[in-house]
Amino acid sequence: MQTKGRLYGIGVGPGDPELLTLKALRILQTAPVVAYQSAVDKDSIARAIVSKYLLGNQIEVLFHLPRALEPETASAIYDQEVAPIAEHLAAGRDVVVLCEGDPFFYGSFMYVYVRLCQEYETEVVPGVSSLMACPVALGVPFTYYNDIMTVLPAPMPAEELVTHLVATDAAAIMKLGRHFTKVRDILHQLGLASRALYIERATMAEQRIIPLDEVDPNQVPYFSMIVIPTKKRL
Repeated sequence: MQTKGRLYGIGVGPGDPELLTLKALRILQTAPVVAYQSAVDKDSIARAIVSKYLLGNQIEVLFHLPRALEPETASAIYDQEVAPIAEHLAAGRDVVVLCEGDPFFYGSFMYVYVRLCQEYETEVVPGVSSLMACPVALGVPFTYYNDIMTVLPAPMPAEELVTHLVATDAAAIMKLGRHFTKVRDILHQLGLASRALYIERATMAEQRIIPLDEVDPNQVPYFSMIVIPTKKRL
């Protein structure tokens, strides 16, 4: 009876290849199959992060997980996209799935995990997330003592963003993209704009830190964040 392959989901960090953990590197270089996701017609960011660590003789599997779809529509597409990964696992080959940041923190690997983890032995390796990387790149302590820290996705309705922002000590607002203007206006409305710090592509070669009111709303990438550090100081 053929032994099934093992599924690995490894966090490759926010962009700097040196932020890959030793465990993730070991697993990456021992698996015969490496899978990674990208948007259609775009290169995979996750693969670019680890490209110098790839051995050159591994099978590579590219899959697409389109965003902003209704759950009913997305589910069938996700089932189809993960099928090649399942085929390698069924054939007895271990598969490493790369994920930017951390696999379980808004990570694309979660869609693979929920579809395959019941049938195949699975291990998930945490990664350095943008939530950790952005405040460090900005050079600002994020939280102290008993601070409440809130992570907010920018696509949330404006009224929900307001509710959460007024109830927290520190916040990180992710997935800005086309929602930047809405978020910026809310921050001015709440008197938080002076504390808000904008960064895009943290730790990557293309990293940029821009004053909030100088950001071009038409040029805000998906990999961007607004950090609102606590008002408390030691």
